[in-house]
Amino acid sequence: MPSYLEFEGKSIENVTEKASKKLKIPLEALKYDVISYGSSGIFGLVGTKKAKIRVAIHEKEPRTPAIKSDPSSAAEKLPSAAVQPANEMPDENIEEALNIGKNVLQRIVDEISTGGTISVEKNTDRILFNIQNENAAILIGKRGQTLEAIQYLVEKAVNRQNKTRLRVQVDIAGYLENRKNYLKQLAERMAQKARSTGKPTSVGQLNAHDRRIVHLLLKNDTRVRTQSIGDGFYRKLVIFPKKNSHKNKTP
Repeated sequence: MPSYLEFEGKSIENVTEKASKKLKIPLEALKYDVISYGSSGIFGLVGTKKAKIRVAIHEKEPRTPAIKSDPSSAAEKLPSAAVQPANEMPDENIEEALNIGKNVLQRIVDEISTGGTISVEKNTDRILFNIQNENAAILIGKRGQTLEAIQYLVEKAVNRQNKTRLRVQVDIAGYLENRKNYLKQLAERMAQKARSTGKPTSVGQLNAHDRRIVHLLLKNDTRVRTQSIGDGFYRKLVIFPKKNSHKNKTP
């Protein structure tokens, strides 16, 4: 029978990193339930609250040796164990979550804009809410910040009654795919700059989701490595050239 330990911190990123270090379990092997996601008061609708998780400890099983990882980019490398695939939950629970999420999202959209309609797509790994609205720019916001805040609130509502988290995404007018294509071009351009100059180059003003995309895009590039540095609004992603990558560059 497993025992449990609880950890809390400023964010899920912070608390999973804390649990990983304390228990000497790599992030990708850490199994936990989210008690609270925490809140920083987005839109003034949610008060400040600490994030809190419960980690299962199997005392009879040997602990997995710690794997060196980049602790500053923990948010971009959240373990898959933290997310409950949609196809592993009872249908009635999923339908209830879909209805709650759709109703909350519709209320938010109606407060910001007019004439918005919402469709829902249930995949094996996520629930995707698509917004159809003529005023897409208002709902997306600068660098997707408004859309990110909306997604945060919808995910909180969907997972309020669930012991394990359902992955939720909110999209409008194909923004997520367009953003991914932009980030791919940005990552390639900045990585090339780091390789050619032999000096680190930084990318600021990216949210956790965008930073994770860049990390994954450059994961298999043996000539550079990525790391997230800083906290909160000032957190940025830095691309470092690996040793000899600049010297071995073809003229």
